[in-house]
Amino acid sequence: MSGSLRKENRHVLSHIVLLTWTFIVLFPLWTLVINSFKTRLTIYENPFWIPRTWNFSNYTTVIRDGDFFTYFKNSFFVVTISLVLVTLLASLAGYALARYKSRIAKIIYYFFIAGMMIPIKIASIKLLEIVRALGLLNTIYALPPIYVAMGLPVGVFILTTFIKELPEDLYEAAIIDGATSGRIYTLVILPLIRPALATTAIYNLIPFWNDLWFPLIFINDERHKTLLLGVTRLFGQYQTDWSKVLAVLTLSAIPVLVLYLAMSTQFINGVTAGSVKG
Repeated sequence: MSGSLRKENRHVLSHIVLLTWTFIVLFPLWTLVINSFKTRLTIYENPFWIPRTWNFSNYTTVIRDGDFFTYFKNSFFVVTISLVLVTLLASLAGYALARYKSRIAKIIYYFFIAGMMIPIKIASIKLLEIVRALGLLNTIYALPPIYVAMGLPVGVFILTTFIKELPEDLYEAAIIDGATSGRIYTLVILPLIRPALATTAIYNLIPFWNDLWFPLIFINDERHKTLLLGVTRLFGQYQTDWSKVLAVLTLSAIPVLVLYLAMSTQFINGVTAGSVKG
């Protein structure tokens, strides 16, 4: 009886912890959304409660008068290209580093791991010189190479570790059937590492989308600004219309949440399918 009581108490405690963490995570989102429907002055009256009258003009103004869709298109293009390249290159590198056990492979692997410990922002000046030399300054094409360099270390780490755990029998069976390394990667490895690919994409999605540092350094042209860089136009020298800023941030958070939930579902489904036999 005492054992079942202790078990029930642990369940209650775990639920309290989860509910507390849920509140901590959702409270900023709640504050963001409800204040985006207020006017500039009513935000300061009670920033944590629903507005007495819902003001939709913030959204219509930023969509109609601003360059929201241009900024959104630029961010979506940069993040999509960067995620595709990171997952593709990291999976290829992870496959090679997991399969070819040599000293050179270990050195290359540790080289990638070292990239996880060194922030790329410390090389901003040198990167600016490289971007200018390549003629990519003031264009969105300057950002994907930077983001790929940011995402590859953790991607290689995740995918190399995942591929190493795959059974050796899979490779032997494919080799006996006459499959080349390219066909093994395409037909055997890629379907099995979908959970790891989703994890890599999820890990890099938020930093890529929310990055303001490199767009601020590389891009001045309004046509090529990303979404968060475009938001800075709403910050005035003497006053800021926070209601419109929060409206833009709410709109910018929607696609990120959708993509995050979609890839999280893929990740969970992949892990569940791989854990059940028969």
